[in-house]
Amino acid sequence: MIDNSIYRFIVQTIGGEEISLSAYSNKVLLIVNTASQCGFTPQFNDLVTLKNNFAEHDFEILAFPSNDFGGQEPLEGSAITQFCADMGVNFPVFNKIRVRGPYADPLYRFFADKKLNGILSSVPRWNFHKFLINKSGVVTDFFYPFTNPASSKIRKKVARLLAENK
Repeated sequence: MIDNSIYRFIVQTIGGEEISLSAYSNKVLLIVNTASQCGFTPQFNDLVTLKNNFAEHDFEILAFPSNDFGGQEPLEGSAITQFCADMGVNFPVFNKIRVRGPYADPLYRFFADKKLNGILSSVPRWNFHKFLINKSGVVTDFFYPFTNPASSKIRKKVARLLAENK
């Protein structure tokens, strides 16, 4: 049987500490590759709004900065932390990673290959590509960068996943 949970992955915080994604078990997650200098960067505000809309629920957003698209994430470490603080980000931001190609982070290779995750194949086409994860750690959907995080489409799908297994 395929292990299609993201909980087996270890990621690095922006400070370099390793953390297992199992720390987010039993939560609905929206995982987003971000960049500070992108035309979609204003979506940080919409991500904060989405997080606030579900503040009383088992919901979290996980941001993974990436410089894979047009060099739009030139910042590193504490500069990314400061940028996100200035944007009012209220969710975890992890270390900068690659999200596509042969050097992609294992988590994003998992998202890109249906043979690995059992559900879908989706490689980010640009910054702010979003993956929706259910409470069991299984990827259930993805949204292209042009889909606003605060849209009713995303909010409804998050609410539906939160209502499962209550």
